[in-house]
Amino acid sequence: MITLQQLEEITDLRSIWKNEATDFTPWLADDDNISILGDALGLDISVDEQESPVGDFSVDIFAKETGTDRKIIIENQLEDTNHDHLGKLITYASGKSADIIIWVVKHAREEHRSAIEWLNNHTDEKIGFFLCEIKLYKIGNSEPAVKFEVIEKPNDWAKEIRKKDSMSPTEQARQEYWNAFNEYAFKNNEFSKVFGKRKASTDHWMDLSIGSSGCHLAILQLRKDNEIGLELYINDDKEMFHNLYSKKEAIEKESELNYDWRELPEKKASRIIIKSPADFEDKSKWSLQFDWIIDTSIKMRKAFKKYI
Repeated sequence: MITLQQLEEITDLRSIWKNEATDFTPWLADDDNISILGDALGLDISVDEQESPVGDFSVDIFAKETGTDRKIIIENQLEDTNHDHLGKLITYASGKSADIIIWVVKHAREEHRSAIEWLNNHTDEKIGFFLCEIKLYKIGNSEPAVKFEVIEKPNDWAKEIRKKDSMSPTEQARQEYWNAFNEYAFKNNEFSKVFGKRKASTDHWMDLSIGSSGCHLAILQLRKDNEIGLELYINDDKEMFHNLYSKKEAIEKESELNYDWRELPEKKASRIIIKSPADFEDKSKWSLQFDWIIDTSIKMRKAFKKYI
């Protein structure tokens, strides 16, 4: 019989790195370790300087993106996010004229996650803010392994900012639809109160925060099927899916909607989805589709949030 060990999370980061400045920052600045962070973010990071001066202060790591020379600052925090570090992040970004701002933390509080989301939606499209949690795991008596979980990032990241004439017709159509949706949806007071505005991208999805780092809502353009979709996307937490599924009757009754519950046991993510017919070619029908998205997303957020 095969014996399997259980994966265990190490929650006390300071049992590995006692001090941010003298232990964690030098560790992260090492080429092998900064590449782990870079892989999680979709960036090729080249470290220039540790404890790089910004007036009377200093940013933990000053770096550049290889190939583009975009300036990167990284601020580390082996604790929960707080207002002090958020203020430092803005100060250092300004002092270094940074293009990419990365906040690496033990745990992202919801108010600070919302702040980073807001910054991404209200700053120049060439500026990107990332909020990333540090996770440590071990198996039995093994050495600990690190994983960086991206909590917030620009909605259209990992794509070059391209001129419209360089996009494919499908990409142009997707972006036009999202632009129209943003213009329409955020005139709705109820919708704008519960959801932060996202930048229109060429992706077939648009993410909406539901107030949890473990899951989010996503609007889907399913053009091949002539459908629009809304899903609760659970990143990597089968226990969360099973807990929600055990409340299936109550959730569907409260939202007055019936969902397609997809555990996807062979994959890390799980999805809870609902769809509606959509005619993407006839723009006169877009407002009806937008109304369905607005109404359904509000119902889903209200119904699922209390159990997350």
